[in-house]
Amino acid sequence: MTSTQIMLLIAAYFIVLILISYFTGKEDSNAAFFKANKSAPWYLVAFGMIGASLSGVTFISVPGMIGGQEFAYMQGVFGFFIGYIFILTTLLPLYYKLNVTSIYEYLEQRFGKVSYKTGAFFFLLSRVTGASFRLFLVALAMQYIVFERIGVPFWVTVVISILLIWIYTNRGGIKTIIWTDTIQTLAMLTSVLVAIYLINEKLDWSFIEALKSETFSQKSKIFFFDDPNSKTYFWKYFIGGIFIAIAMTGLDQDMMQKNLTCKNKDEAQKNMFTMATLVVFVNFIFLSLGALLFIYADKFGLQIPVVDGRTRTDLLFPEIAMNQGLGSALAVTFIIGLIAAAYSSADSALTSLTTSFSVDFLNIQNKPKELQKPLRKKVHIAVSVLLIIVVIVFNNLEGNVVSNLFKFATFTYGPLLGLFAFGILTKYQIKDKYTWIIALLSIILSFIITSLPESIIGKYQFHWEILPLNGIITFIGLILIRRK
Repeated sequence: MTSTQIMLLIAAYFIVLILISYFTGKEDSNAAFFKANKSAPWYLVAFGMIGASLSGVTFISVPGMIGGQEFAYMQGVFGFFIGYIFILTTLLPLYYKLNVTSIYEYLEQRFGKVSYKTGAFFFLLSRVTGASFRLFLVALAMQYIVFERIGVPFWVTVVISILLIWIYTNRGGIKTIIWTDTIQTLAMLTSVLVAIYLINEKLDWSFIEALKSETFSQKSKIFFFDDPNSKTYFWKYFIGGIFIAIAMTGLDQDMMQKNLTCKNKDEAQKNMFTMATLVVFVNFIFLSLGALLFIYADKFGLQIPVVDGRTRTDLLFPEIAMNQGLGSALAVTFIIGLIAAAYSSADSALTSLTTSFSVDFLNIQNKPKELQKPLRKKVHIAVSVLLIIVVIVFNNLEGNVVSNLFKFATFTYGPLLGLFAFGILTKYQIKDKYTWIIALLSIILSFIITSLPESIIGKYQFHWEILPLNGIITFIGLILIRRK
């Protein structure tokens, strides 16, 4: 595809999103922006949350992980499922019972204002970095595919991307996101299925024949029990996956804000179970695509793309989809899927960050009615600018983006995990004014422990278990400041 054709495709896609925004954003109220008037159909929420949870990280980076760890990621996905069940049975009933707009209001009711602000702050930190990682990855791919050809700098690509998100989320907020995420999830999955079909056709296989082939089996080992020191060790991935799901979904305003748009708790639980089940199958499909990409590269002597002297397995999918002559159908669906992957998480992140800052820090609900909407719009713009800055900074990071994302999240979500666990599992009250100190010390101690030299920890490699470790340290710290 030419650069002009790609730009026209991107323009057409955004026209669709803006049209959706027009029809869903006619009610430009805070109630619609923050909670969609609690009228969203649960099945649309469930399907849209697939795209939001997968995002550009899964679309690009998970297939690229195959070269280093085969299907080990599935061990974490099985953990996700258990974590989602905990959210369904424990957290959702709690949030609906309290009728919260921001889930961190629970911390204020349970402990006090400092705990509330501490939890909200760590969400803001976690979501800004998480959304920026995801958006960075897809902006990088867009830069590699089209914008580099026409001389557009990376920072301009980022600005344009976030400006477009701002345009279609400015009025409807979460009410618009429910519908756009549904479209984006469908686009993303269609792209992957088309890619699998066409690559298999090029390899002269059906999908079932591919799954049964010896070359596929050599790249699709799931369970790793042999080396406890390795990052791919089963219990690290599985247990870490449970806590990743609880923290990054159940304790995350972005993901829970969608659940809170459902009419009632029962519909929200249907949504959560549906999502939990689909996530397992969808991640297997993405990893299967990854295996096929590497098989294709091996068979046809394709080199892994190198950008700025660094090998980028994240860019193998774009390279094969756009530059290997597999047909316009794959190129078109890949571009649409890529755009969908970027915006299915970034748009909801922008909305949830606006919600959290407005409710948790500015107390927008207590402001005079005539000031609430203008204040929300100013916050929306400020958050957009912040995301632009952080994405550009992340362009200097090295390594596989999905690894960087989860590594950072294991530190920033740890205090949230500890705070909520202490609130739910104990009846103690705490000296609320010290909560932020405990949270900060938890991150510092976790970082020190995970940075210990080989002379102390040997060849042990920390992975997602950093998150429960961080949560446990926070939990113990809260015990130390409990009221007698």
